[in-house]
Amino acid sequence: MNPRDKVAIVTGGASGLGRAVAQALHDAGASVVLFDRNAELGTQAAAELGQRALFAQVDVTSEEQVQAGLDAAMARFGAVHICVNCAGVPDAAKTVSDGKPFPLAVWQKVIAINLTGTFNVLRLAAVLMARNTPEGEERGVIVNLSSGAAHDGQMGQAAYAASKAGVIGLTLPVARDLAEHGIRCVAVAPGLFDTPMVAGLPKKVAQAIVDRMVLFPPRMGRPAELAHLVRSVVENPYINATCLHIDAGARMSAR
Repeated sequence: MNPRDKVAIVTGGASGLGRAVAQALHDAGASVVLFDRNAELGTQAAAELGQRALFAQVDVTSEEQVQAGLDAAMARFGAVHICVNCAGVPDAAKTVSDGKPFPLAVWQKVIAINLTGTFNVLRLAAVLMARNTPEGEERGVIVNLSSGAAHDGQMGQAAYAASKAGVIGLTLPVARDLAEHGIRCVAVAPGLFDTPMVAGLPKKVAQAIVDRMVLFPPRMGRPAELAHLVRSVVENPYINATCLHIDAGARMSAR
């Protein structure tokens, strides 16, 4: 699907990988709607992108807020063609630590945002995509961010790894469900990327992580590189029902 003159929803679009994806799709000619809980960053990001951008304060776990965000997208731009789910949290805890179990509230939060939130947004967006006039063979494209942790989860990442593995697990059945509507569903699994989540690490610590885990090139990924892959998935109609890894050959160690 050519992004030009299309409308893209990007969750977690106010910062990090979501912000880079929004920029890439906007640069390709799409109108972008940023879903994020952070009103200050979201408003700023939409202003930086310009007239073909809209911010909607959305908690992806809320059916009402997601629907309101989609309604705002329809009111402003008249359609939804692309949905990229980048919203996520990395909250971690060990299964047992100091004699105490993994806090169930942390597990429920991570699963709710990373997995249930992803499905919540894509299912509602797909309803709107199914109404589109086909461009060639397709009416819409859904791209969901998984993670290398889906396969190589580290200590403390039981909830995070499970949530990201779930994103991969839903890819095929969702793609099968939506094939009759001309909608593709693809997962993308980034490895170690230079995002706000790692920006607080001392340089020596960050480099030590790279040296221990990343094959080549020996650095963290740049958000624009992930965004380039997402744009490529959108543009290539024969990519469907799979998970693409972008990680420089990284394999996560236990800690």
